[in-house]
Amino acid sequence: MKKGKKDRFSNLILAFMLIAGLSLLIYPSFADYWNSSRQTQVITHYAEAVANMDTEEYNSLVDSARDYNNALLDRFNSYLLEGNLEQRYYEELNFSGDGVMGYVQIDKINVMLPVYHGTREEILQVAIGHIEWSSLPVGGESTHCVISGHRGLPSARLFTDLDKMAVGDTFVFHVLNQVITYQVDQIKIVEPHVTEDLMIVEGEDYCTLVTCTPYGVNSHRMLVRGRRIENLADQKVNMVTADALLIDPLLVAPFVAMPMLLALLIALFVPKKKKRKGGDDYE
Repeated sequence: MKKGKKDRFSNLILAFMLIAGLSLLIYPSFADYWNSSRQTQVITHYAEAVANMDTEEYNSLVDSARDYNNALLDRFNSYLLEGNLEQRYYEELNFSGDGVMGYVQIDKINVMLPVYHGTREEILQVAIGHIEWSSLPVGGESTHCVISGHRGLPSARLFTDLDKMAVGDTFVFHVLNQVITYQVDQIKIVEPHVTEDLMIVEGEDYCTLVTCTPYGVNSHRMLVRGRRIENLADQKVNMVTADALLIDPLLVAPFVAMPMLLALLIALFVPKKKKRKGGDDYE
């Protein structure tokens, strides 16, 4: 192979490697930003639907959800939805028909995420899922709502930073127009089959956030349990439309690098002009 062709082939391989590397660098940030924007749109749509709800419809939804939670107390098996409970589950709090029952706000780790019925994988890839056999997130005595989310996905942040939560931190559920605050009172690492800490405790109002741990290994489960408290007077309630305008710096960085890549490609593929001196060519 001639030297000129060999150099062009080497440059082509180098350019391909650079483009592939940049694509891998961009994908996680772009995918996370895209999913975050989509989550914000879902939450905004939910909030708008609640705002347009009349009082009679609102009261009916709340009463039905609380009645459903009371029915859970009479089950023979706490992990099963018996009788008509399974059908009712997917109807409760699903007034928009998209499976969203509300959204959770965790200021400590700066996330606000829609919560869907069920924990199907297509849900957990983009949002947070409510574990079917647990109480609906409307609060009340003898209830225990459990929601689950992934960590470490390249395409979505979700519960990646849940390990930063500590006892005493708070998180908030927005369900219909209710704001329900929980304060973390227990954090445990357990094996996947250990579920005793997710059970309803008589007289208590609990909510537990569940994710996999250790990061990247996922052999155990992290249980971050909160006990219901009064809403905090100085509690920050984010505007759901504002998050769509936030841009992750990690997304910006790759695009700053793109002009540098373009300049490098030009330098590799644009033929160099030969200079002349005294009638002789040299490079």
